Amino acid sequence: VFQNNGKVTVWGVDTLTGKDIEINADMVVLAMAMEPSHQTDELAKQLKIALDKDGFLAEAHPKLRPVESVTGGLFVAGAGQAPKDIPEAVAQASGAASKVQAMFSGDVLHQEPIVAAVDEELCSGCKLCIPICPYDARVFDEEKGIVSVNEVLCEGCGSCIAACPSGAAQQKNFTDDQIYSMVNTILEGD
Repeated sequence: VFQNNGKVTVWGVDTLTGKDIEINADMVVLAMAMEPSHQTDELAKQLKIALDKDGFLAEAHPKLRPVESVTGGLFVAGAGQAPKDIPEAVAQASGAASKVQAMFSGDVLHQEPIVAAVDEELCSGCKLCIPICPYDARVFDEEKGIVSVNEVLCEGCGSCIAACPSGAAQQKNFTDDQIYSMVNTILEGD
């Protein structure tokens, strides 16, 4: 909002089209700005949920996964995700509840099969993969002197694999040998 030749001009962006909007008005009444709670940052760290540029809980994708977080099984809704009115918050909460219901509707809870693993013979115990893991899924086994993976927490992002200097960290069903075999098969053709 700014003054322009004695008129009040409101400038913004249409979030659906991405186009700039400029409106000349005689008077503008502004609503109080909404900011995320001071505890949002701490909650996001505990739950491993990303924050958007304004400090609100971020959704996985605004169009394709608007109520899901990047952490599996955690959903975002209402004013914790962004400023919104009551009908929009209720609709988003309903969407999140539907996702939870779908997740628990079967007899078995399914987990993605793509998780990291550690080859115990190759692991040097350097611990480089532990601070790299954004999901705290890696722990050091003092007794064995190697790192192990908590498969329940692992999201299969591959950060630990990139950090492992010995090649002990691999992704189940996507080991280096398996990937090389796939590439060679593609290159060989018919």
